[in-house]
Amino acid sequence: MSKIPVSYKRHRFPRELIAHAVWLYFRFPLSFRLVEEMLLERGIVVSYETIRRWSLKFGAEYVRSLRRKRAKRDDIWHLDEVRVVISGHIHWLWRAVDQDGYILDEILQKRRNTKAAKRLLTRLLRKQGVRPRRMITDKLSSYGAAKCELRLSVQHLSRKGLNNRAENSHLPLRKRERTMQRFRSPGGCQRLSTVFSAVRNFFVPPAANANALSRHIHRLQAFAQWNTATILAA
Repeated sequence: MSKIPVSYKRHRFPRELIAHAVWLYFRFPLSFRLVEEMLLERGIVVSYETIRRWSLKFGAEYVRSLRRKRAKRDDIWHLDEVRVVISGHIHWLWRAVDQDGYILDEILQKRRNTKAAKRLLTRLLRKQGVRPRRMITDKLSSYGAAKCELRLSVQHLSRKGLNNRAENSHLPLRKRERTMQRFRSPGGCQRLSTVFSAVRNFFVPPAANANALSRHIHRLQAFAQWNTATILAA
């Protein structure tokens, strides 16, 4: 099925500028006002409210045009949940990353129980299409219960220190949360985290790229594919 392209009609700024502003906002923990200031330094006068509208309209569309990492049967899933307070109410952001730190999925939920863990695992199995070789979690018993309900026959480890990869994956979004002075609504948190993590996935080199040259090549390829995604949206 062909994708319906996003239209840039009735936008007085060129596509390249819109794409760059959206990239700045989602790639780094910047506020709309800081992106406005960075563009102004280059002689481009655009309001932070305009940048906000661009991010809402184009962010998710760009991400849908980016290629996802292909799942493999020998992947290792690291699962974790982090507490997020929104308008005085406690929510839990459930996240799954693989052995390279690539964020596979994340979902904001009100509960921290078996039903919530099962929902995360069900989404993961549907999106990835294959079962992992191993699943690593913290000591929350809900993961084991959800695994049993789904009859998921994979190795499950939950020892202390094994899940640092998933716990560290929360840090970039925590920085973004501080920049925004907390999230305003559950829907806004889910939308931003989905695009923010997808862009981060694309531009941050995997841990296997240990030298400067491989990291440089990875980022050049990411920029090329990002530019292609924004052109496809034209």
